[in-house]
Amino acid sequence: MTTSAFDLPERLAAKAGPALIADDERHFAAIADSLEQSIAELSDRLDAVRRAPGGIGRRAVDRDEEVRRLTARLRALRRFGLDLCLGRMVGADHTEPVYVGRLGLTDGHGRRLLLDWRSPAAEPFFGATHANPMGLAHRRRYRWTGGRVTDYWDEVFTADEFAGHAAALDDQSAFIASLGTNRSARMRDVLGTIQADQDAIIRAGSHGALVVDGGPGTGKTVVALHRTAYLLYSDPRLEHRRGGVLFVGPHEPYLAYVADVLPSLGEEGVQSCTLRDLVAEGATARPETDPRVARLKASADLVRAIETAVRFYEEPPPTGMTVTTGDSDMWLSADDWAEAFQAPGPGTPHNEARDEVWEELLTILMNRYDGDEPEDLLRRSLVDNRALRTAFHRAWPVLEAADLVADLWSVPAYLRKCAPWLGPDDVRALQRDDPHAWTVADLPLLDAARLRLGDPQASTRKRRERATLAAQRVHMTRVVDDLLDANAYDDGEGVWSMLRGADMRNSLVDEAVLPAAEVDRLAGPFAHIVVDEAQELTDAEWQMLLLRCPSRSFTIVGDRAQARHGFTESWRERLERIGLSGIELAGLSINYRTPQEVMVEAEPVIRAALPDANVPTSIRSGGRPVGYGPVPRLRSILDDWLAAHDDGIACVIGDPTVADTARVRSLAPELSKGLEFDLVVLVDPESFGDGIEGAVDRYVAMTRATQELVILTSS
Repeated sequence: MTTSAFDLPERLAAKAGPALIADDERHFAAIADSLEQSIAELSDRLDAVRRAPGGIGRRAVDRDEEVRRLTARLRALRRFGLDLCLGRMVGADHTEPVYVGRLGLTDGHGRRLLLDWRSPAAEPFFGATHANPMGLAHRRRYRWTGGRVTDYWDEVFTADEFAGHAAALDDQSAFIASLGTNRSARMRDVLGTIQADQDAIIRAGSHGALVVDGGPGTGKTVVALHRTAYLLYSDPRLEHRRGGVLFVGPHEPYLAYVADVLPSLGEEGVQSCTLRDLVAEGATARPETDPRVARLKASADLVRAIETAVRFYEEPPPTGMTVTTGDSDMWLSADDWAEAFQAPGPGTPHNEARDEVWEELLTILMNRYDGDEPEDLLRRSLVDNRALRTAFHRAWPVLEAADLVADLWSVPAYLRKCAPWLGPDDVRALQRDDPHAWTVADLPLLDAARLRLGDPQASTRKRRERATLAAQRVHMTRVVDDLLDANAYDDGEGVWSMLRGADMRNSLVDEAVLPAAEVDRLAGPFAHIVVDEAQELTDAEWQMLLLRCPSRSFTIVGDRAQARHGFTESWRERLERIGLSGIELAGLSINYRTPQEVMVEAEPVIRAALPDANVPTSIRSGGRPVGYGPVPRLRSILDDWLAAHDDGIACVIGDPTVADTARVRSLAPELSKGLEFDLVVLVDPESFGDGIEGAVDRYVAMTRATQELVILTSS
């Protein structure tokens, strides 16, 4: 390195003393050399793997996995420079400093330069406190700007460590200073300032369901994202090829806001989505406006009724039929139908099971045949038998998920059969003129139906694949026969003899010509699912996630006081009811984000509706009281704030006429959840609604502010 890694402003000149930073300078130089060498080596290895033959089967999968791993590692190293380093720690035994980074890094001699933040050895860097120093004597955290250190803070945990650190000694400035920085359109990087209470939850095990309950500003989203990266690193059960992790957020603005966090932690393979994304109809589904209908569709029982709805189409015919083929009549009895219908294995989707049922029917009939027709001709005759095919299609039809659910909302008798617990008034309430006019409340039923039915094109695609492979075999047979005719001698290696064998000829068929079916990356199964703002999920919506996680391994992040439709149960009661067990609870009670001035105004808003709300304690003052004024002042407030601040993000909540710009967002209250802004302006918050929903929307909107809150009213 020809340039110092430190770029401290003049006011921090005391921190630039050689005694304080010389060791860091040497270590950063070693990191820079190692980074350059690692990037060059990774680039060469990636090029070599890409040039290597792809192979087939397991070899092809392993090659693709290696390309993915090398590419992700290379991107992570190129994304950062020296700012891979978060800080350093020194043990109470005064050993050499250990530097902690976003990724692990060694030099050419195998010396550890950076310890991956997720490793057990790095835990004291985040978890040490004065009450429990975890064996540390000293900890240093860096602030990076443009790839250079623009500030750093030292914390000491033993009395003899005070000497020599006076210029940089400050227990909380690293964290408090980060809280006061301006926001941007993407979530800021907070890895270097993860707090002990957050880190303990991030590092908890992945078995069962872990609930992280915390009010606004407690870092729930930080915990959810960093826990995702930690689990992928620490738990081999969760690696990508074994299912990986699904991250579920509350809405699209939230996903856009946190999009950079996991890649910055070295994890690019995590699937993230909202519940709407799990179902094709989610993109256009409208809200369910009828409270009664919404309540009925929120039930897990109605989702489970999809199984009955499908089973209705899997009941064998109660009567037999005569199947005429060639010179013979064969009786296909009701028992024969029942036997064929038992052929699919447990869990086989309805549409994909059709081929198994059909093959079993053909087998039963062919075994019963006592004529002279050759087997291949008999099979062809049965396959082409119009009466048999018509009876089969009627008995086990191809089903579309949308049609199945639409029938529930348009055929009262069908709904009563599938959900017999519904009363007559409930059945009438669920009927609608346009059964395909999907609402958000329909999505869990559509999802359950699609997963239970499977691909309606499965049979057609298999037939095309068989035809393509058959054509390939014919072609390869001709090619091999031509080779054998042209080279009618033994080469001494046995190659020509092998070509005469069926196995060798079949191996020459290129299955790569088969059209690849489109993969639904959100269909699962996943090894672990992380759900943020989980208090909003209905019992029915939980079924969408349970279907995708057979291991029942969840991280559930939320705040009961922020549930727009109320949350009167405990977390344990709610989750046990929907089918989870092994539930552990963890709480966050410190509000790191919201200034005390804002929380003083926000707390009465939520306590008026929910007296037992978990309102966290703010640890900092923003220095600005909450502002009030008339709605016409909105434009001038924004203009003045933009003129006074060169960066940062403002948000107007409650006025849809305000257009989004690079530095001003305009959101409805329910879409502000999970986000944070420097300035928040609430427009007519009393118009957000009545009861719990209105109180929650006002509370959530108020607590998005990290520096300043202004409330404007029309009266």
